Amino acid sequence: MRWYPLAREEARALLRSKGVWLLALVLLLWTYRPSYTVWNELGPDMTVGFLQFAGGIVVPIAAVILGYRSIVGERASGSLKFLLGLPLTRGEILLGKLVGRLAGIAIPAFLALGIVTVAGVVQYGLFSPLRYLAVFAVTALYFLALVSIVISVSAIVRRTTTAAATLFIGFILILEIFWQMFVPGIYSRLTGVPVNPYDPPAEGGLFLMDRLSPTGAYNVATNGILDAGNSAWHHSSAISVLRPGHSSNALAVGEAFDPGTAPLYLHEAGGIVILVAWIVTSLSIAYHRFDGGDLG
Repeated sequence: MRWYPLAREEARALLRSKGVWLLALVLLLWTYRPSYTVWNELGPDMTVGFLQFAGGIVVPIAAVILGYRSIVGERASGSLKFLLGLPLTRGEILLGKLVGRLAGIAIPAFLALGIVTVAGVVQYGLFSPLRYLAVFAVTALYFLALVSIVISVSAIVRRTTTAAATLFIGFILILEIFWQMFVPGIYSRLTGVPVNPYDPPAEGGLFLMDRLSPTGAYNVATNGILDAGNSAWHHSSAISVLRPGHSSNALAVGEAFDPGTAPLYLHEAGGIVILVAWIVTSLSIAYHRFDGGDLG
């Protein structure tokens, strides 16, 4: 594993920075969000749901801020040529950067989530350990998807400003913050099917499009584990939208489709497939461009 020393140095550099520990502090405040509605549905497993709130906007923004310069910054400063002088292939450099940044972000984040978990147990009692481990595993996969996207963009572009603009505008704003707001209009334009998000049609393509973002896919998978509803929105919204008499623009499969009629590709496990697709696709493109491109 010739890439390991590079990954170790990347992780150490991040862990020595204030940014990752600020992320941990924000996660402490952001994820501990008890709710009577969620408690009534999940009971003590509400604590497991706290982990899912890490899939809000905090971790994607942190991944971009802490990772967008990882490769393009070294290209701009000229230090990438030093790395190329080491007995490492370009693929190993890409892997070392990926693993190092992932570890540097995940360690403080999971430490914060561990503290939140302890607080939840003290306040609300013991939860299902299997459900917790499953959500934890999907959360780790989600972190990998986010870091893969950020590192890939950093490897492909030539300027730090291009990396920042691509990630903050294309990824954070469009794909993470506003995507689910755009989906009904985009789908209606593409298909001619009118979409009222408060009374969505039973259109498989609409619901598939709604869960294509990394966070949407993560929410689908973890909602399935929590048994909180098949939705790309976080579990508290998914639970609320399925309550009788409640109106919400959160798309939930159980609200639009009769039991047993939803397409197979809308199964909650599809969220994991989408996350893996983001990882494989982004890293494949990055490897192709980084391995064969001019790094001068």
